[in-house]
Amino acid sequence: MALPFRQRIFLVLVALTAVPTALAVVGWALAVRTVGPSAGARVGWEEVAASARDMVDRIDTTRLAPRERAAVRRLLEQVSTEVTLSRRAETYLRYYAGAFAGVVVVLGAVVVFAGVRLAGHLSRQLSRPIDELVGWTRLIRRRMPLPAGPPTHGAPEFEALRQALRELATALDQAREQELEAERLRAFREVARRVAHEIKNPLTAMRIAVDQLRRSSAQAAGPTAVAVDVLSAETDRLDRLAKEFAEFGRLPEGPKSEVDLVDLLVDLSKSAVPPEVAVTVRANGAPRTMLGQYDPLRRAFANLLRNAAEAMGGRGSIDVAVANDGRGLLVTIADHGCGIPEELRPRVFEPYFTTKQDGTGLGLALVRQTIEAHQGTIHVSETPGGGATFSIVLATA
Repeated sequence: MALPFRQRIFLVLVALTAVPTALAVVGWALAVRTVGPSAGARVGWEEVAASARDMVDRIDTTRLAPRERAAVRRLLEQVSTEVTLSRRAETYLRYYAGAFAGVVVVLGAVVVFAGVRLAGHLSRQLSRPIDELVGWTRLIRRRMPLPAGPPTHGAPEFEALRQALRELATALDQAREQELEAERLRAFREVARRVAHEIKNPLTAMRIAVDQLRRSSAQAAGPTAVAVDVLSAETDRLDRLAKEFAEFGRLPEGPKSEVDLVDLLVDLSKSAVPPEVAVTVRANGAPRTMLGQYDPLRRAFANLLRNAAEAMGGRGSIDVAVANDGRGLLVTIADHGCGIPEELRPRVFEPYFTTKQDGTGLGLALVRQTIEAHQGTIHVSETPGGGATFSIVLATA
């Protein structure tokens, strides 16, 4: 069974400390063994001294000349001195060896103890953050939120890894949400395409029948004329609904060209809103052109301007600004109507969501679809003083 990561690090660090200590002890033992034989010198000198004394005892010193007696005396003194020195050397060597052994053992114990403590500290500093990061990867795989508490202690590099994992988890969550949203939109577009197809066939026959009724009852009055007018109005409404479904069911396609966005907005300010609504377009020296598809962009901005006019009851002013904010071409459309409640703002771009009695819920969904098809973004906020402000960012040409 494999050891945990922390125990493996701990054993490696302890080995790095224990092995040099063991080698030092072995070296000391070998040195003592090498020096030890010198202790046998005392025994030799003791034997030499005994031989010298035996020689003196057997020699009649009275018959020796004074010079000879002095030489024998010097010999005995020298032998006695050497024996004394050898005895002292052996004693010193014994004490030295014992003290050296004690010092080596104490130092070895201290080094091993310090190594074990250091190994434990380093293994914790390395294993805890790694174990934490491994646990975070499991949480990311299970799509669970990462803990928000204080980080486990460790090197500063681990904090950078934690931050990178948090950013990765956030990016993955956003990517999942975007993928789910894209899947929902694909499903909505498919439904809208099929609904538009199913409506168009009977709608054509209904319109032909209504036209025939109108011609045959041209001179009629009363309930018949009213019924014909109602049928005509409802078929017109169904025709508009079918067109909206058809537009939502397909993405903008075809070649792109340069679109003068300022000219487009100025033209829509005169044609897309009632005369009682004053639209002010300010460019502030921003780039005017972008690469896109003119008709879808015109329908999208016309839809936004009509919604703004309806929010003000067909009277008031709409402020349109075009600027360059570094990300691209920023277009803001601000009205001064009743505004959009904050809790509803995240849903206003959802298909089939509407607060109007006769709305289809596809207008702003079509706007977002067109903006995103041009690699842009759109969001809504509150206009200072009341109203709604739609902010669109588009890439410039």
